Amino acid sequence: MNRFDYVRAGSPEEAVRHLGASGMPDLEAHAPRFLAGGTNLVDLMKEGVMAPVRLVDIGRIPLTEIRETGNGGVHLGAMATNADTAWHPLVGERLPLLRSAILAGASPQIRNRATNGGNLLQRTRCLYFYDAGVPCNKRVPGSGCPAASGLARQHAILGASPHCVATHPSDMCVALAALDAEVHVTGPGGDRVIAFADFHRLPGDRPDLDTTLAPGELITHLVLPPNGLQRHSCYLKLRERASFAFALVSVAAGLELEDDGRIIDARVALGGVAHKPWRVRDAERLLVGGVPSPELFRACAAALLKDAVPTGGPALPESLPGNAFKIPLAERAIVRALELALAGIPTNTGEDAFRAIGAKAQRAPTAEFP
Repeated sequence: MNRFDYVRAGSPEEAVRHLGASGMPDLEAHAPRFLAGGTNLVDLMKEGVMAPVRLVDIGRIPLTEIRETGNGGVHLGAMATNADTAWHPLVGERLPLLRSAILAGASPQIRNRATNGGNLLQRTRCLYFYDAGVPCNKRVPGSGCPAASGLARQHAILGASPHCVATHPSDMCVALAALDAEVHVTGPGGDRVIAFADFHRLPGDRPDLDTTLAPGELITHLVLPPNGLQRHSCYLKLRERASFAFALVSVAAGLELEDDGRIIDARVALGGVAHKPWRVRDAERLLVGGVPSPELFRACAAALLKDAVPTGGPALPESLPGNAFKIPLAERAIVRALELALAGIPTNTGEDAFRAIGAKAQRAPTAEFP
């Protein structure tokens, strides 16, 4: 681990000032960083993937508040832990989709330490990005992307570029995308609000830049507007093993229904498939006004994945199968997540899910959903 300056900040303004005092080096990997829970940044520093010239510790800044906003939305402090957020009564009542997504991620120990702001800023788990001994455009722009012709199982089927095929690792962010979250930040230029859809970047020719944050900006809190998805939402996560694994494909799905069963609002966001959580508003609009059915859900899935292509697959030998399997896997996951949301089953993992699925199984099947 390289030498670095360390300073502790007592307020957002002080944190921004301390970060800017060190200047901005040419290479993104050496840029000064805020240190919150440290669950991702410290690992990257140990691996030699990131070597910030300065760490500004924001762990004691009181940005942990979780409360209702004036219009019935929810304010989530950036320094609130993932665990405190998931188990907060207000989140359980207003944002069950967010709770399910958080609890599907990492482990209880990490959720006790990881923060909401840090979750938005975690970096890809691409094996090549983590290996400082091989080229990586995300670490050093212009050095190459071995993932594009190497082990591609985990990589993108949407939004990739010749420079990077990595995927964003967060579960929480997939739900935040579906819920139209706002990211509130402060920095040298003052305060501003970033729509969640605009917060993370696709790789383009600068895959080293994960977000649209300006240099020196600090996330202070998130705001989630009110929604009517509480009764019908689901976070479906498909992965290599049952816990502490990143998604091959994940789906955050939410529906709001009229009394006659027609859909009046629909949200579907995908994880594990792109450099950022993936959402297509036109696909959601196909659901609005319709009566839930497998055919309608399949049409939504097709629209969401219309631009999907495997990365690396055609160039790989049979022993390295690439990620072409993700396309049909995602199609089926979208349909299944919408079916679970319609049934009011919030997740496919954890003790609560098994209880809920068991209770739903007692109901008689319908013609549309056997």
